[in-house]
Amino acid sequence: GTRIDLTTKMEKTGATLKKEEPPIVEPDRDLSLLLAGGALANDATLQENDDNDGYHTIGDPTEGALVVAAARLGLWKEKLDELLPRVAEVPFTSERKRMSTVHEFNRAQDLGEDPYKYLLESLPENKYIVFTKGAVDSLLSICDRVWTEGNIEEINDDWQSRIEEANNNLAKEGMRVLGVAMKCIDEVPEKEQEALEDKLIFIGLTGMIDPPRPEVRDAVAECRTAGIRPVMITGDHPYTALHIARDLGIVQSEEGKDDNELVITGKQLAEMSVDDLDDVVTDISAYARVSPEHKVKIVEALKKRGQIIAMTGDGVNDAPALKRSDIGVAMGITGTDVSKEASDMVLLDDNFATIVHAIEEGRTIYDNIRKFIKYTMSSNIGEIFVMLVAPILGLPIPLNAIQILWINLVTDGLPGLALGIEPTAPDTMKRPPHPPTESVLARGLGKYMILVGPLMGLIALMPELLNNYTAVTYSGATWRTMVFSTLALAQMGNALAVRSDRLTIAQLGIFTNPALIGAVVLTFALQMVVIYVPFLQNIFDTTALSFGQLMLSIGLSSIVFVVVELEKWIRQLKDRK
Repeated sequence: GTRIDLTTKMEKTGATLKKEEPPIVEPDRDLSLLLAGGALANDATLQENDDNDGYHTIGDPTEGALVVAAARLGLWKEKLDELLPRVAEVPFTSERKRMSTVHEFNRAQDLGEDPYKYLLESLPENKYIVFTKGAVDSLLSICDRVWTEGNIEEINDDWQSRIEEANNNLAKEGMRVLGVAMKCIDEVPEKEQEALEDKLIFIGLTGMIDPPRPEVRDAVAECRTAGIRPVMITGDHPYTALHIARDLGIVQSEEGKDDNELVITGKQLAEMSVDDLDDVVTDISAYARVSPEHKVKIVEALKKRGQIIAMTGDGVNDAPALKRSDIGVAMGITGTDVSKEASDMVLLDDNFATIVHAIEEGRTIYDNIRKFIKYTMSSNIGEIFVMLVAPILGLPIPLNAIQILWINLVTDGLPGLALGIEPTAPDTMKRPPHPPTESVLARGLGKYMILVGPLMGLIALMPELLNNYTAVTYSGATWRTMVFSTLALAQMGNALAVRSDRLTIAQLGIFTNPALIGAVVLTFALQMVVIYVPFLQNIFDTTALSFGQLMLSIGLSSIVFVVVELEKWIRQLKDRK
């Protein structure tokens, strides 16, 4: 057969067509019949743009591409519907993988331009014509003849293999391939599906590329570095699925495996036992010619292997799989109301990359919650340590009630809030996911609280210990103010140190969270006000510290920050070895 390129432009809303674009090829009887069949057995329509400079499609993008391709030949859907009005149809189902429509000949219409004239003149004088479009293998099962250069021949083994080879070759190029068939009848049968979809004439193939969005390839790569395995489940031909999956990086060629081992089809899934699927489900990342029922089977097998599943879907029949998965994601633009109701979240822009951004945002939020807990709990343990250990060591109570309240409201509050808006860390999408059942204290958080909290308390008590057990002598108000200031400022170092479990502040960037820097500076300034403003000294029971005393408090308070940052650096050195 002849291969003709009818390239059209695709945008987010579907195929587009400019008014000034001329027919891409000269009218041809065979091509007119093929494209008219694809445009008539079709629920998409062409709609004029608001600026009247062209047209865009309404409906399924695949069907829209067929309508635009017909228009590029000069066969406009609106005119075709006038010449051949639809009188009956058998809708598409995922099981049959095809749809059929019945059209009545309106020969009283002015045929006008050549494409329409060629179309009707090539058809016999019957009252109705049936057009069927769908998967090529589905059409071949109901066709017994083939249209070739205006003639009709029986489909023999040679024709069967030629059609299948052409289908496979287009699919290997990543094209979504649909076949078109027809037959002419004198009356519409009562049992439409069985009678209409039988003994058809195969007209030809149409191939189209539905290219992934440019950002999807990077999103897939980001998933892999984040320990997430993308799996493509599609109704397309296995070769089409494999081509796209390889292009996106979802499937990678493996030594010793041929292409057929990298993709599982719906037919293979139906024949597989539960145990057989369990054995391969974690190794297969592309499924083709899959029905909604097969999606449920895949989800169940993955969950049985302990995987956490996020499933996308847009059709009514996708609802069971969306319900069974851990996170059901419905398409906001193309999704049906049923799929949206069955899902846990709706993807407003139908973009896979948005899911990856959502995962990154979710990890960031969870990390920030852990940072807030780590900061506030370790700081509170430090305060408790000061209040409990001082009497045990025979020391006076170092802090009064209003000082404790100040620390909890200001010193804990401002940096804690700033940690809640910590930006995404550089390694957020470079680490594997964590078990959903893990405790919030896991991964060293509890250990950090137990170690850093007492360290902070011990450092805060140093001025009091120096006053009681060395030759250094401070007045009662002085050492109490030093304990108060050391504890408050140590918490500032703690806030800066908890920004990351593994990265030092130099690796993160000091000013990547300006809110935290502002909170630390403001808290330090407020602490100085409490120490040096006379009327606040009376309220908080503080006294002005000398420069040396203030430097001692600042030096002691920085120990927490230095110790935590040093531990990260040592851990990184060990990991490199």
